[in-house]
Amino acid sequence: MHKPKQSLTTLCYLEQDGCYLMMHRIKKKNDVNHDKWIGVGGHAEDQESPEDCLLREVFEETGLKLTRYRFRGIVTFSLKDVEIQYMCLYTADEWQGTLTKQCKEGDLEWVKKEQIGRLPLWVGDKVFFKLLWEESPFFSLKLSYEGDVLTECVLDGRPLDWRTYLEG
Repeated sequence: MHKPKQSLTTLCYLEQDGCYLMMHRIKKKNDVNHDKWIGVGGHAEDQESPEDCLLREVFEETGLKLTRYRFRGIVTFSLKDVEIQYMCLYTADEWQGTLTKQCKEGDLEWVKKEQIGRLPLWVGDKVFFKLLWEESPFFSLKLSYEGDVLTECVLDGRPLDWRTYLEG
């Protein structure tokens, strides 16, 4: 029986002037996120805490050093027969440095929050964006996929009808 690989990852949305910094993932080969818009972050390295990973990944991808950030939730991202990621989700609103013009994984762009839903996203990302916008307390969200199709959404241990949730 094939056991999917498991990993700890971070994902961060930098906030400024009603926008989030988004990455259009178009540069990496064999990328499960190819052509999707996501935040910045990545896989934890050996001996890294989630915060170590967050700070390193944000700096590597943006050239920015975070000075204020919030841990908003844990997202279990399950891609059937491929991978399970335990993704620590953060937002940040203060940093130092200058945003890099080049990122090896995709193009960085500030996107107005109200326009994000029109971008090619993972469907489950729309669920956690709504939780972020509503200032929900710390949450645990499980998103299960078969390919690009969301097959299960569980919020804080309870099944969530994500279609109804997103309409409300």
